[in-house]
Amino acid sequence: MLNTDRYRVPSKAGSRFKLAIHDPDDHGKVTEERAVPRFARLIAEFEELQEKLYADHTRSLLVVFQAMDCGGKDSTIRHVLGPINPQGCTVTSFKAPTAEELDHDFLWRIHAHTPGKGMIAVFNRSHYEDVLIARVKNLVPKKVWKDRYNQINAFEALLHEQGTRVVKFYLHISKGYQKDRLLKRLEDPKKHWKFNPDDLAERKRWGQYQKAYEEALRRCSTEHAPWYVVPAEHRWFRNLLVAQVLVETLKDMNLHYPKATFNPRKIVVE
Repeated sequence: MLNTDRYRVPSKAGSRFKLAIHDPDDHGKVTEERAVPRFARLIAEFEELQEKLYADHTRSLLVVFQAMDCGGKDSTIRHVLGPINPQGCTVTSFKAPTAEELDHDFLWRIHAHTPGKGMIAVFNRSHYEDVLIARVKNLVPKKVWKDRYNQINAFEALLHEQGTRVVKFYLHISKGYQKDRLLKRLEDPKKHWKFNPDDLAERKRWGQYQKAYEEALRRCSTEHAPWYVVPAEHRWFRNLLVAQVLVETLKDMNLHYPKATFNPRKIVVE
């Protein structure tokens, strides 16, 4: 099994945390040949734990994915969360806020999609966009986005106190890997719909986004809502690591099937 703590951003990491020391090409000395059967076992365990979470109906799980473009958010969600029962899972992709959403605080639209009891909610991008793109593109004053780190921490603490476990994944890729993925989208007509020329302008801000991500991960990785830096250039390893963290998180919740309110031995089915 992987040592998932190796990829977890320590709470109160301060200036010690640097994205540059995390290798996006890392695969934990695991081979793809060994990873495939491990992943299958984890998914089977994940499916069982999700059923127990749904049946227990006292707590919930929020899973957040963030990445640079081409980081593999959609693919990870499809491979890791795809096999579980969709009845107990929701996926929300956050785009640019609407006029109505802009009329409220930045967390208003987020809170509406947090999971109810027994549910797993997955965020493809999230409230962290408000300290990432909002910061890099100067969409709000510096004072505004700086205050949001503490507001995010308070929001996630509230969720935890109310029974929602929060786990967050930053899918880590290099600028060179992103270039390769963008070129492949251009080469394949079936992938053209995924290519947006505006992404090239965002790519020029790579360094700014790395600094923004680094500060967000450093300031908002807490005991109750940890960040994990997931090396994402080997998809099989990325999926394995995310699956193991989710299984470990659900196990740590000490879930139980509810006790029957009747005596099964006295039930007669004719």
